[in-house]
Amino acid sequence: MKEKVAVATVQGKVYYFIANALREKGISFFSLIPGEPIPSRAKLVITTNGEKGLVDYPKILIYQGEEELDSLLMEIKKILSGKETYEKIIIGIDPGEVIGLAILADGKIMLECNCYSGRELVNSILKILKTINFSVTSVIVKIGTGVPVYRELLWDLDDTLPDEVMLEVVNETGTNRHLTMHSRKIRHISSAIRIAGRTGRILMRKKVVAANSTRE
Repeated sequence: MKEKVAVATVQGKVYYFIANALREKGISFFSLIPGEPIPSRAKLVITTNGEKGLVDYPKILIYQGEEELDSLLMEIKKILSGKETYEKIIIGIDPGEVIGLAILADGKIMLECNCYSGRELVNSILKILKTINFSVTSVIVKIGTGVPVYRELLWDLDDTLPDEVMLEVVNETGTNRHLTMHSRKIRHISSAIRIAGRTGRILMRKKVVAANSTRE
């Protein structure tokens, strides 16, 4: 049995959201009723705040709501990889009408998605950063410069993200190579992954972007 994640809840809606998120990310799991014995193969148990008192296990993660699922998945993947923390997180962004987002932790893809507004992008990143201890983990956000809207996104990121986060602009030429018409749904995500892997130019934080834009 390879399942190392246990889901312990009798709340149907909560179970639905957790189970779907785990399946989408290819994470195998098994289900339990809170209070049932937990097999030793489990590395962690996911439950709710109201049911955690019924779960006797060393490693418990609490479901905080549908909007916090990305943060929960990041924590699950970290535990399954055997890490206490990550050394480096790189966030790749492919700007455009549809914004590709990819989050890599110590070189491995942890999360990927498409965002449909700058607000959704910033909120998605902020949810992930809530779980980060900046004293042990460095975070770099890399954004492609292929379309002019990247400046607006960069301004929002600079204005909103914690000061510990580094911002880097990357030439995204060629990041969408080899992508066919059938891969439109993943085109922006694939570009974001490639942007995350490139070296660009690190920017000073706080309004320097605006000053540079007026000189261009």
